[in-house]
Amino acid sequence: MTYLELSEDGGGAHKFYEVTVAGTQVTITYGRIGEAGQTKVSKFSSEAQAQAAAQKKIGEKTRKGYAAAVRGVRQRRAITRRTIASTRSTALQAPVLWRFDSGAAAFGIFVDGERCWVGNQRGDVYTVTHTGTVTGRFRLPDGVKCIVADDFWIYAGCDDGRVYDLSGKVPRSAYEIAADVDIYWLDIHDGVLGVSDRAGRITTIDYEDEFQWARAGAGNSAWMVRCDEDAIYHGHSNGVARYDSSDGTLIWENKVADDVLFGWQEEHSVYAGTAGRTVHRLAKGDGRVEAVYRCDGAVYSCATSPGGRHVFAGDNQSSVYCFDASGERLWKLGTGCGSAFSMQYLDDRLYIVTTDGSLACIDASEEAIAAARQGTVPQPVDVKAAASLAVVEPSAVLETVLETVVSTGGPDRGVVVECVREGERLRVRVVTPGYESWNVQFPKDVREPGARYVVDGIRPAGRGGFYRAYGEIRRLL
Repeated sequence: MTYLELSEDGGGAHKFYEVTVAGTQVTITYGRIGEAGQTKVSKFSSEAQAQAAAQKKIGEKTRKGYAAAVRGVRQRRAITRRTIASTRSTALQAPVLWRFDSGAAAFGIFVDGERCWVGNQRGDVYTVTHTGTVTGRFRLPDGVKCIVADDFWIYAGCDDGRVYDLSGKVPRSAYEIAADVDIYWLDIHDGVLGVSDRAGRITTIDYEDEFQWARAGAGNSAWMVRCDEDAIYHGHSNGVARYDSSDGTLIWENKVADDVLFGWQEEHSVYAGTAGRTVHRLAKGDGRVEAVYRCDGAVYSCATSPGGRHVFAGDNQSSVYCFDASGERLWKLGTGCGSAFSMQYLDDRLYIVTTDGSLACIDASEEAIAAARQGTVPQPVDVKAAASLAVVEPSAVLETVLETVVSTGGPDRGVVVECVREGERLRVRVVTPGYESWNVQFPKDVREPGARYVVDGIRPAGRGGFYRAYGEIRRLL
């Protein structure tokens, strides 16, 4: 067994790599120091081939700066947790229809036409219907920073440095962030991931989980990143900047909206919630301020109704606000369940996740808000998760299916893909006829040279040039 570490000062890399040879089998375990890491097992036709393969891997790592070490001497680096400062609102109560206690402070939320997702600092991710029934539970290895969607795919950024795809029955590790990136927030568009971090940097990673570019921002504590087809919008302690998504060229920078704590976007505008008690709306094209929405406390989160007709905000005093597009405040109401760390609007409902771990559904219709401003609100329903609800954890283990069943058009048919070696990297390509010879976005921890898999389907990326696998993944025998 050979154990190596690479640990750089100043917040740089902090990783380990372990190679174990047992007869004709080589086991490689790698990851961040202080964590269990990921394991890959390869079998060879002879002990000599296994030893040669192991020495090759060790040589590759030592050339990159890894050195022999003793496991357990270096400790895991601390993870930044967002400081929770929340007071009780003195405003009238908002019309909360239902609320679900996730069990710990929650940052992650995503709402679509089918369900709501909430992720908390314990690593729990729940799915809840719009009417308040808990339907699923995932358990990730560490705290959830945020939950984002990219077309069909749902991703959760986790404090273990990985981004998990939650679109299937089992969470799969889709991206692994470099060890020197202390994730604050992330967003994704067409398979390209943008990550903002504690140091104020912005980093982008492509669909193969490979580094694209990184830029040092003009501030620190970068809580905002939003991605679209052309650009990355990055907010930190000294303002907001736009970068070209392809190469990281700085397009504009606006230092008016400083101490940014949250970001949102519409087609033509980005919104920056700030510690200065404001939400700034900035034009995507040139960064000019289009409107300012003024609150009574530091703004932890913001969102809009479609097209930016209404702007919502949540402050550190457990209040939520609604403004019209021009900046006029229409109402301010108390959540009754902590300050909103994140929020999303859908179909006259404002969904928030809060400092006390609640996912709450607020009736934001004109009638409900008018009644609330007169002191009349419904009694919120306290949603509970069933004790029998299964907890699903990430796994690199795949179900198997006979290739003959797939090839004869049986019930398990889908699209067949194959893992091939390309230099030092493993790529996945489509085998089923009728597709381009593009690479397929595919979880790294299940790739094995020569292995074939069947997936429910694949879709071309919007920009073209690669495919994205979706649905369940099964190994062909």
